[in-house]
Amino acid sequence: MKSNYFLILITCVIISCNNKSKNSHSEEIENLSFSKIDVSKNQPTSKDYLKNFTLNKDEFLNIHFTLEKPLIQSLQLLAPKLTEVELLEKGSFQFSFLVDGEIVYVENLNKGAGLKAFKTEQVNHRIQLVTPKQLDYWGWFMWLKFMKLGGGQDALSEGNHSLGIEVRPYIKQDTLKVGTLLAKGNINIEVPKIPIDKSLIPIQKIQPNSGWEISKDNFDSNKIEALNKKIAEGRFENINGIVVIKENKLLIEEYFNGETRDSLHDPRSVGKSIASTMLGIAIEENFIKNENALLKDFYNLKSYKNYSKEKDSVTLKSLLTMNSKFLGDDSDYNSPGNEENMYPTKNWVKFTLDLPIQKGKVIGEDFAYFTAGVVVLGDIINKYVPKGLVSYADEKLFTPLGITNYQWEYTPQKVGNTAGGIRLRAVDFAKYGQLYKNKGLWYGKQILNKKWVEKSLDEQIKQSVDGDSYGYLFWNKTYEYNNKEYQVSFCSGNGGNKIFIFKDIPFVVVITSSAYNNPSAHANADKMMIEYMLPAIIGK
Repeated sequence: MKSNYFLILITCVIISCNNKSKNSHSEEIENLSFSKIDVSKNQPTSKDYLKNFTLNKDEFLNIHFTLEKPLIQSLQLLAPKLTEVELLEKGSFQFSFLVDGEIVYVENLNKGAGLKAFKTEQVNHRIQLVTPKQLDYWGWFMWLKFMKLGGGQDALSEGNHSLGIEVRPYIKQDTLKVGTLLAKGNINIEVPKIPIDKSLIPIQKIQPNSGWEISKDNFDSNKIEALNKKIAEGRFENINGIVVIKENKLLIEEYFNGETRDSLHDPRSVGKSIASTMLGIAIEENFIKNENALLKDFYNLKSYKNYSKEKDSVTLKSLLTMNSKFLGDDSDYNSPGNEENMYPTKNWVKFTLDLPIQKGKVIGEDFAYFTAGVVVLGDIINKYVPKGLVSYADEKLFTPLGITNYQWEYTPQKVGNTAGGIRLRAVDFAKYGQLYKNKGLWYGKQILNKKWVEKSLDEQIKQSVDGDSYGYLFWNKTYEYNNKEYQVSFCSGNGGNKIFIFKDIPFVVVITSSAYNNPSAHANADKMMIEYMLPAIIGK
């Protein structure tokens, strides 16, 4: 009896070890290889597979792996009841990037990555990650997101590292379901020291005649110098200027990459907020009734294409808050009203008013970033204020703020372009931000109605970009630092341009940047704020 017990026990242990061995083997497969040849010109062989790569020196990096069966069969195991069409709609490959054994970034490929055969027939996969020039290819963008947005650039610091890539299938229905490991491989990454000009690291002394009184308050200079070093290394790309105002005084002023205090900087959509400002002033002076005025009060909408009665309900406020129902969304390249479709046309206002209304959308609820609508606001202001928008802005906004050096861009109809691009100096962008911080007051003069400022910076609508809120052409978000939350309203433009107006602490912060169309530009501005600037100006 006792011997039978031991026999059963030994048998169970053997079965357990065999199962463990199988599971362990499946997670320890090494069937993903790396190469650093130009696979667009050369057919790789096993001789091209390598174990070493030098970041920022080697021009190409590719991964190669062979599956036992096409991806679709692995997706069917995850969701047997779904059709092939449903599987391809809800699932694909999941790529995990590990640095020195730790997961840094996970990418669940979207349905548009790769043709149908890539998922239903193909077993041999060759994916380009790094090339000297940008590729219109999902693998190139995946690497960029890993490096720039996913933490790869920070994890791959100077020195030697191990980079691992793991491939699994995933299905996303109500919850995310991830399958077993399909491919895995590692490569040694050497990250050379980045040569920098050490003269760019020290705090830059604030020169006189800035238009600001210089603050005598302290800040953590080590944090700003650490930030300067990252900018000099190119970790934060194409940063041109940083200005910090504390209690109406100039605390920090730094310039990089060839720009100086006198540089007129193109902030792209930061200029949209100025349209909100000028509309508020025009309403205050009774040139326009209020923001609830209807678009049909300014244009004969029936004379434009795609007229419907729903267009009659579009308000100026809905254009200010990006929820007008026009079929336009700048985040969707296929949207008829995307701004890139507007710019080549001869009349931007006509382009906008010709657009149809999007069915199912509700004014006041459904956010869609719509540059063309802000062009219409600028056109309305231009028509209803004395001498037009540009002259009116100079008299009512820029001259009272002491801003004399600036440059407008113009629409094809020679109207000041409220889509963005009005160029100012960084220290003058700070004046604009401080005006809002002061509730519209500037050295004893109420330039902008206090209630308009409050409504502009208020949470008018939930926006779909990062799930926070949007005001009257101003964004809102909350930063967290040292277990405290800091609410901020801000202007934002392509390239990482920002004017931050903090609500409960006495700061206005300007970042000017020319990282235009760089997908990491806005994330870099957030990282700079959270890891360097807030610690520097608030302290421990």
